[in-house]
Amino acid sequence: MAGVKDITRDLDKLDSQLDDLEEALAPLLGNIDEISSQMPLLDKAKLFSLTAYSIESLLFSALKLQGTDAQNHAVYAELKRVQQYFGKIRAIEEPPAERSTTVNKEAAARVLKADLSDNKDLSKRLAEKIAEERARALLKSVEGRKRPAEDSAGSSVEDKSVKKSKNKNKAKGKSKR
Repeated sequence: MAGVKDITRDLDKLDSQLDDLEEALAPLLGNIDEISSQMPLLDKAKLFSLTAYSIESLLFSALKLQGTDAQNHAVYAELKRVQQYFGKIRAIEEPPAERSTTVNKEAAARVLKADLSDNKDLSKRLAEKIAEERARALLKSVEGRKRPAEDSAGSSVEDKSVKKSKNKNKAKGKSKR
């Protein structure tokens, strides 16, 4: 028995730490409904998942201390489930970055041309598709350069001349009086 270490000091330390934990969790567990009602939805999810994880990990620790196979117990499955909630919350907090890669169309066309060079029919259809795409792009660029109100330019000149003649008539009418 000389090789066995006296664990009473460690047990006393554990007991005091558990008492401290109970004191720290008492306000939280006593008023959890009031506390959560004042929080935003994401913070509520964090609170409830952290509370559940704390309780489950305490149960897991208690099972380990009793010598039970805690890895095959239902508490272990609950711990894993709550950890999945942590992952879901983290995914919501940090949305995935937008894709920064784009398709290099010219390189893809070169690869297709090289691979289809043996098959004349497919090569011809590919060349037609590329020509169509180029024509669409050219048409789009030309449409983008047009002024949006070409027809209204002529009518605005006529409107201005009509307004000038009305103003002249008003001025003549005032001088005659």
